[in-house]
Amino acid sequence: METALVLSIGVLYSAAIYSLLRRSAVRLALGLVLLGSATNLTLFVTNRVTRANPPLLPPSGVPPLHLMADPLPQAFVLTAIVINFGLLALLLVLVHRTDQAVGSDDMDEMRTEVPPSSSHPPGE
Repeated sequence: METALVLSIGVLYSAAIYSLLRRSAVRLALGLVLLGSATNLTLFVTNRVTRANPPLLPPSGVPPLHLMADPLPQAFVLTAIVINFGLLALLLVLVHRTDQAVGSDDMDEMRTEVPPSSSHPPGE
């Protein structure tokens, strides 16, 4: 099980890096989403994938002797998912607005600086 997850993490990281190196802003956003998903899977795998009992204490308050799941990586991953979703929403809005302003999502075309248009020449 862990071997398949490690292989899928490697595929996600490589696809994310490939997408980040492209010149399109949409592929940049897609690469960041893939990077976040690979990181979430990495957090799960580093904690070992087990089917342990839930981390709940019995009413007596004494922890049981059998194996219990660790809730901390699950909380980290849930927080990372929310942050990744917020980042994706922001990036999609920025890509859409940039496409409206520049007319393209090519990174090379975004590098050219256009002077602001005004009715007065710069010397007046």
